[in-house]
Amino acid sequence: MLNGSPLFTGGAGSGESEIRRYCLENDLVEAIVGLPTDMFYNTGISTYVWILSNRKPEHRRGQVQLIDAVSFWQKMRKSLGSKRKEMPEEHIATVTRLFGDFAEARLAILTDTTGKEVSRQVLLAGEPDPAVPQGGKVRVTPISRIFRNEVFGYRTITVERPLRDAAGQPVLGQKGKAKGKPQPDPKLRDTENVPLAQDVTDYFKREVLPHAPDAWIDHDKTKIGYEIPFNRHFYVFEPPRPLSAIDADLKRVTDRIKTMIDGLTA
Repeated sequence: MLNGSPLFTGGAGSGESEIRRYCLENDLVEAIVGLPTDMFYNTGISTYVWILSNRKPEHRRGQVQLIDAVSFWQKMRKSLGSKRKEMPEEHIATVTRLFGDFAEARLAILTDTTGKEVSRQVLLAGEPDPAVPQGGKVRVTPISRIFRNEVFGYRTITVERPLRDAAGQPVLGQKGKAKGKPQPDPKLRDTENVPLAQDVTDYFKREVLPHAPDAWIDHDKTKIGYEIPFNRHFYVFEPPRPLSAIDADLKRVTDRIKTMIDGLTA
């Protein structure tokens, strides 16, 4: 059980990244479960359960399951320091079942006209969304997703641009392997993270050359890294309210304030 830092701390080649790389390339990670905040006595931070195994079942090999159990909690009747939440037995059973079945799933939260939660349902892959309550809403978010190990890997490439003299001409090397080749300008050096599944050359042509036609990749400096952006894989965009609704709310507030001021000056 760890905090969130081991999921992403450290760039390619760092100690933290190399540990993640070893675990994922050797297929040791079965699943990672995100827990609610305020679950422990002396800290309120987010925590994650890493389930590791060197004896993965055949159907799990080469894959990692992420389970988002952040919303699976109930408020304690009496807080214990920073511990204000607990997972009831039914929520623990849901997480256990999702892990045991190695299933992708979504969580549907049904609310009434006031926005209060009335029920929630766990939907397995292929199951339809529940009916919307009269005057209420249904919010559906993923809670269990399965990825190939290599999805979390990337290459950090070093992008160089030429050093130029006072006349604006590229400075060429004079000795050894660099002879006759443009010399890199350290001030213009940059890096790009390219997913392992993408071809580096295609990425460079598409994302870099249109903005810096004179750039090139120093392949000797390329490093492989791994990170697990847990929250990003469960993010669901919610569009803002229409401007007309926001304007109407503002008008109601300003009208109420104006009425109160008029009452004071009467």
